[in-house]
Amino acid sequence: MLTWVMYDIPKNKVRTKVAKACKEAGIYRVQYSVFLGDLDKAQRRELRTKIEELIDENVDSVYIFPMCSDDFKQCVLLGQAFDKDLITDEIKALFL
Repeated sequence: MLTWVMYDIPKNKVRTKVAKACKEAGIYRVQYSVFLGDLDKAQRRELRTKIEELIDENVDSVYIFPMCSDDFKQCVLLGQAFDKDLITDEIKALFL
């Protein structure tokens, strides 16, 4: 299922580690603190666990939103938006 990860993390070191965890999970950066990609339930749980270990819950905010493909197709991208085709399984398979 498509998964959005968005965060507001003041400390550079923690923010960098969370971004690295997202990249390692195979999701794409679509804005500086926003990632999007296809993760199954187990992958989402694993990423959540990694992020929970990195952040300070009293200071940092992280949102993990699953989204079905039908809803994603209805997203409107304005301005310098990301390429929606990069998020699909078909495109990711080309890079294996």
